[in-house]
Amino acid sequence: QVQLVESGGGLVQPGGSLRLSCAASVRIFSIYALAWYRQAPGKQRELVATITSGGNTNYADSVKGRFTISRDNVKKTVTLQMNNLKPEDTAIYYCNKYPSPGWGNWGQGTQVTVSS
Repeated sequence: QVQLVESGGGLVQPGGSLRLSCAASVRIFSIYALAWYRQAPGKQRELVATITSGGNTNYADSVKGRFTISRDNVKKTVTLQMNNLKPEDTAIYYCNKYPSPGWGNWGQGTQVTVSS
């Protein structure tokens, strides 16, 4: 079973920034597209950003221009830089292989709370 460990979340004021990181304990990492997802209270998990093995990125309209996804194939990590955070960004953030069902399991996620 793949272990996915997300970190970097926290409490931040509107307009602030956070940098999330996800480490994957997999033998092969570089060939896969990766994604960040989030799940807000009472809502379904939604796709936030993707990055292909070649580094092409795509974003949900709600985060475009504010979030940046990147990857480090040597460290086997995927990062989400989040700027100009809004209260509606409050959620638990998860990473996984893209597309669904990813690696078949999820990490514990990292909580992001945007509030004044």
